Amino acid sequence: MDNNQKMQRWLALALLILVIVLVGLLVIMPIANKASALSENKNALAFKLQQYQRILAKKDTVVASMESITGQQAEQGYFNAQSTDALASADMQEFIKKAIVESGGQLSSTQATPVTIKNGFGRITVRVRMTGNSETLRAVLYKIETSTPLIMIDQLDIRPIRGQHNAITHQMDASNNLSINFQAVSFMRKQPDEQ
Repeated sequence: MDNNQKMQRWLALALLILVIVLVGLLVIMPIANKASALSENKNALAFKLQQYQRILAKKDTVVASMESITGQQAEQGYFNAQSTDALASADMQEFIKKAIVESGGQLSSTQATPVTIKNGFGRITVRVRMTGNSETLRAVLYKIETSTPLIMIDQLDIRPIRGQHNAITHQMDASNNLSINFQAVSFMRKQPDEQ
């Protein structure tokens, strides 16, 4: 019987160890894993909080820089300063007409397109049709692209104009004139209540 009791004791001890291991695997391990995950989450949130605090510490410097940049842009005059889209478009059309006439070209038409607003800026677009030679075109483009407020040329289309038929030689006389179509684009700041 002595062997039987020893065997039962060892079996009881093995069952006790098995129960302890099972309790450890089923109860303690999930709790430990959850605690580890929560600790990692806490550390990640603490790191983000430190980043946000560093960003907030720089807020005044960034705001001052933005105000400085806005002031510099206003001084440079890159944006149209008119109070309405219609006035800005009319100014642009008048400037383009003057540039074409002074360069020796002929203005066929100008047409303002509706203003589009994106990211707080109004895009003012004017379609232009004109005729002139290559020197005229060069002079017009130079005047437009060096203007203040800034005007950019978009969708430039240049086509030669056919010469006239010579009744004496029965040949086509060469023509240096070009038919020129382009869009002139300028920008203006939009006030928050205008958007």
